Amino acid sequence: MSIRSAIENTIPISQFNRGLAGKIFEEVKRHGAKVVMKNNSPECVLLSPEEYIHLLDEINDARLLATATQRMTAFNPSTVISQEQVDREFGFSPADYEETDGIEFE
Repeated sequence: MSIRSAIENTIPISQFNRGLAGKIFEEVKRHGAKVVMKNNSPECVLLSPEEYIHLLDEINDARLLATATQRMTAFNPSTVISQEQVDREFGFSPADYEETDGIEFE
């Protein structure tokens, strides 16, 4: 859903006072975000839990990308060490990695 569409899809706060909250929440679930207006100004935005989680995921992804980009600008290939060097330094062996198939590293 575009921001423009969300802004155009407004609901006066008075509808909540008329007992229409359930209907409004159902519309949000079916059709997306609604902007609640109070005194002709946007007061808040209603999102479904799924939309909210999706936005949080996108924000997190953007932060991770920014961190990765920043780190890559300072990347120096001459400072890279091999997995074998890490294993020797910390005393790991290939057997230590056998049960790590389900683990994600970031």
